[in-house]
Amino acid sequence: MTGAIAKRMAAVVAALALAGCSILPDGRSDDLRPQVRSGQQQRAQISARPELRQCLASLGSREASFAPLPDRYYGAGCATTSTVSLAAVRGDISRFELANLGPVSCPLADAFAAWARYGVDRAARQMLGSGLARIETMGSYSCRNVAGSGRLSAHATAQAIDVAGFVLEDGRHVSIRDDWSGGDRAEREFLRILHRSACKRLGTVLGPDYNAAHRDHFHLELTGGGYCR
Repeated sequence: MTGAIAKRMAAVVAALALAGCSILPDGRSDDLRPQVRSGQQQRAQISARPELRQCLASLGSREASFAPLPDRYYGAGCATTSTVSLAAVRGDISRFELANLGPVSCPLADAFAAWARYGVDRAARQMLGSGLARIETMGSYSCRNVAGSGRLSAHATAQAIDVAGFVLEDGRHVSIRDDWSGGDRAEREFLRILHRSACKRLGTVLGPDYNAAHRDHFHLELTGGGYCR
């Protein structure tokens, strides 16, 4: 065997070895794993989507603290595309934090930021005498079906947020689980005002009066055509 032939065979063996590294244990290509675009690709993606640029500009005009996130695809219809990480929102007087919120679609984040400022913070100041310090959530993205059905939940594409409670600047904590029925009169009315306010801005709003699964949170999503329960 000549030296040239030996070198060519070694190159073939090396190429096959590298190819083998890209196969998962179940035989799928590594390319089928959740993919994240590079920073340069992500910037190109944003610039190529006028609706996303417009949404990010709107969110920025609200003085929200956020960052665009790379697209991810998880299979089975689950994905997070055109999403942001939303950390804080500007109220009339001060900023307030958002706890436990994962990736959320930009249009929902924009609508949520408006509701948080004009619906939640203002109601807290007017009805409870204190501004808002933090909105506590139960998250946004979750690859799952609607409970009791075979239909994907809006959470499977980061199109829904579950809100559990509110912390005021004076330290009070108003939770949907404890105060929807068990709080004082002002707290109960405060939560109902927030629910009605969300119904005016979002497509689907579900709360404790909908069913037992929502006894401890508000489910908020843009889609649904005005379904408010």
